[in-house]
Amino acid sequence: QVDVTAMARLFGYVDVTDSGFIVAVLSIAFNPLFWNVVARWEHKTRALSRVFGSPHAACYCLGAVILMLNCVRSHCFTEAMKSQPKLEGLDCHWAYYLGLAVLAVGTLFVISSFLALGFTGTFLGDYFGILMEAKVTSFPFSILDNPMYWGSTAVYLGWSLM
Repeated sequence: QVDVTAMARLFGYVDVTDSGFIVAVLSIAFNPLFWNVVARWEHKTRALSRVFGSPHAACYCLGAVILMLNCVRSHCFTEAMKSQPKLEGLDCHWAYYLGLAVLAVGTLFVISSFLALGFTGTFLGDYFGILMEAKVTSFPFSILDNPMYWGSTAVYLGWSLM
């Protein structure tokens, strides 16, 4: 038997029928699906590299598309958060500052990951045959295995708390 009381309480705070919420969920699910499918397709066919004339140009173009999709996802997420009911317990200064701190740590992990990996290391360059000379072990990879993912999650959690 499964106790669903926790889920029932959660759905009391989240309006899953709100169109903004649905669009945000779809954009959150679509982004990694899209870039992984495109990157795997490129790895198998090298079609983007042929179209753009080089693997680097193709990787930069896919990276630009991923960045634009991330902007859309962030906008959808922000709009969905605005339209959702707020927990009364989180409507205070400490929750705001906690959210700000979590957002800052997440941003630190995302930016430092990007700086350590570079553009092609961040945006799936390995699928285009663009490999790094050595495994990155400097900060933040010295602390976490997947700092970009943990950092992005922390950014959205921080926004949610704020």
